[in-house]
Amino acid sequence: MAAPRLFIPGPTQVHPDVLAALSQPQIGHRTPEFAELFARLQPRLRQLFATRHRVYVSTSSGTGLQEAASRNCVREGRRILHAVNGAFGQRWAEVSRANGKEVVVVEAPWGKAIRPEQIAEALRDGPFDAVALVHNETSTGVLNPLPEIAQVVAEYPETLLLVDTVSSLGGTAIEVDRWGIDVCLTSSQKALALPAGIALAAVSDRALERAKAVAHRGYYFDFLVFEKYLARNQTPATPAIPHLFALDRQLDRILAEGLDARFARHAALARRVQDWTRQRFALFAEAAYESPTVTAITNPRGIDVEALNR
Repeated sequence: MAAPRLFIPGPTQVHPDVLAALSQPQIGHRTPEFAELFARLQPRLRQLFATRHRVYVSTSSGTGLQEAASRNCVREGRRILHAVNGAFGQRWAEVSRANGKEVVVVEAPWGKAIRPEQIAEALRDGPFDAVALVHNETSTGVLNPLPEIAQVVAEYPETLLLVDTVSSLGGTAIEVDRWGIDVCLTSSQKALALPAGIALAAVSDRALERAKAVAHRGYYFDFLVFEKYLARNQTPATPAIPHLFALDRQLDRILAEGLDARFARHAALARRVQDWTRQRFALFAEAAYESPTVTAITNPRGIDVEALNR
């Protein structure tokens, strides 16, 4: 069977070298060999996230780390402000509600970006333990103005900033420490060009301190347990070891290309696709907020896309 060509946001195409790394012989997750592998990942993950803080690795989807962020960073009886302008922002708000958190939503129409002024207005009605934002809304192809929103949140020292970068990290610059992001989560199958199955989160000292004040952090996604095992270069539960081999290889490839070069390549390809789209169809995202990694196309010509794909 021929390998499929994937024209979807994720999973995405995986380089043959990375696929080959998946097939390495298994090792025990409590062995020195595993600890060496896990320790080797951390400095490169920090470089990718532009952070000095730890980066946790979870055997889950990005949705799992959305749950982790909500559970660990919002205390009982406190509120979380969710910015919603697409399916994944909406899902994260649902995740928080399902975990018993008091959710307040600020919305923008699908295809439009969340504005910093909306966040500022909502925060004036605080307090909030956290603001949760999807940086790059995959469902609409909109890149929310994260640096400007982060500046607004920074005016509220007790409010943590939680950001989903599932379809942006690895494809565009994200400055976790400089922008003051407390939890920056992503998963493997989109802009990182890895097989689906693991998720990553850069977690600040502030977020870790907040977790200590949360009584019910759950079991699988407890940041304090992640931290305890990370100190030994381990994970709390059995990880997807083949995916860590693949991550090890892909980090080498990403850094060999250079982050600036990688981001410029994504931007150039995005412009090419967007220019083609404007000539033949229309972009769903509003002007000036188009994603550099996901292009959402409207179909004013009424073409039967399903038939085209057959």
